[in-house]
Amino acid sequence: MRPKNALVWVVVIAAAGAALWKLSGHDFTAARPGPPPAPPAVPVVAGKATAQNVPVFVRGLGTVQTFQTVTVRTRVDGQITKVLFTEGQEVKAGDPLFQIDSRPFQAALEQAQAQKTRDEAQLKGAQLDLERYQKLLPTGFQTRQQYDQQVATVEQLKGSIVADQAQIDAAQLNLQYADIRSPIDGRTGARLVDLGNFLQASQTTALVSITQIKPIFVSFTVPQENLVDIRTNQAKGPLEVEAYASDDKTLLSRGKLTLIDNQVDTTTGTIRLKGTFDNDDERLWPGEFVSARLIVSTRQEAIVVPAQAPTST
Repeated sequence: MRPKNALVWVVVIAAAGAALWKLSGHDFTAARPGPPPAPPAVPVVAGKATAQNVPVFVRGLGTVQTFQTVTVRTRVDGQITKVLFTEGQEVKAGDPLFQIDSRPFQAALEQAQAQKTRDEAQLKGAQLDLERYQKLLPTGFQTRQQYDQQVATVEQLKGSIVADQAQIDAAQLNLQYADIRSPIDGRTGARLVDLGNFLQASQTTALVSITQIKPIFVSFTVPQENLVDIRTNQAKGPLEVEAYASDDKTLLSRGKLTLIDNQVDTTTGTIRLKGTFDNDDERLWPGEFVSARLIVSTRQEAIVVPAQAPTST
């Protein structure tokens, strides 16, 4: 085949192929995809640098602890006749909680009082006899032996009266113990014994627990490297402690540092601290985990800029 004819055939084949490709839906003239669109511009916010006092603090994971916790138990045996509180109630020291059947203790008290009255009457008669024996002793109408016996009788009756008074005091104390009252200000927990149960002091059965949450403690730990700064600044005045919720953003309460433990935990290299909070709004609850921030010092007139403002070096 001559070169000229070969070139003709190549052109014919190429034209036929292009026609078939176009018929199948493709177009050589279609534009190639362009570059991806540029990302949106990031806005730049200008901020003004200002001078203000900036607190310097250390963080620690803390646990809320009750100021006091008391487990109420009975001191006497008897049946519960009254329950005088509701679960979760706020109580004051001295508020009634339970009433135990007081009739046996009242009867014992009256019996002891009656015994004392009888012994006092006997003592009065014995003292009158002793006075007569004393007058008759010099005349010989009364023997020394009888006089000494009468002295012993008087002393014995005096001792009996003292014992009677002790019985009265014990009966009054048992009568008082039958009226079970709150020993502290706080909030009651779940009632552990129901109305009608018979209690025995020897069994040490818990009746209810009372926790004082106003004020309240937050116990937390910080690295030992901060101990010198903490002690130095605490000597100048109580340091402030802030308690945040688990999100580390919600401020729950502010208090004061009241305890620096007397030794460093050698296993963790941390020192345990404790802050006291008034907790009047009860935002801190016993057993709750919080993020504690101890403000160690304050930088005076430090230069600060808004967090969203760009900075350059």
